Amino acid sequence: VQLQESGPGLVKPSQTVSLTCTVSGGSITAKGYYWTWIRQSPGKGLEYMGAVGYSGRAEYNPSLQSRTSISRDTSKNQFTLQLASVTPEVTAVYYCVRATASDYKYWGQGTQVTVSS
Repeated sequence: VQLQESGPGLVKPSQTVSLTCTVSGGSITAKGYYWTWIRQSPGKGLEYMGAVGYSGRAEYNPSLQSRTSISRDTSKNQFTLQLASVTPEVTAVYYCVRATASDYKYWGQGTQVTVSS
């Protein structure tokens, strides 16, 4: 399976950012998988943002839930992360990941999001 992130790169504060992960080699509706977003901010470790499961139900990191939305488009085999009212603290590399209950084995290459006026 391969995952590929896409996004705007540079955005201004207060905008809404949408990142898309396109999955190939496997279906996002296949049982047992959780299609996940993880980010790494400059100088920090990896941070779990949330995931959409094979059933379509989304779950979120509680500390980020208020401005985060994860959805999927099964017709395109894609899932999407939306971040509302972004601030410079959102600047990070964002990864989409195929996770199971026991591992985070398949990762995209990551996409940089920079929030700056």
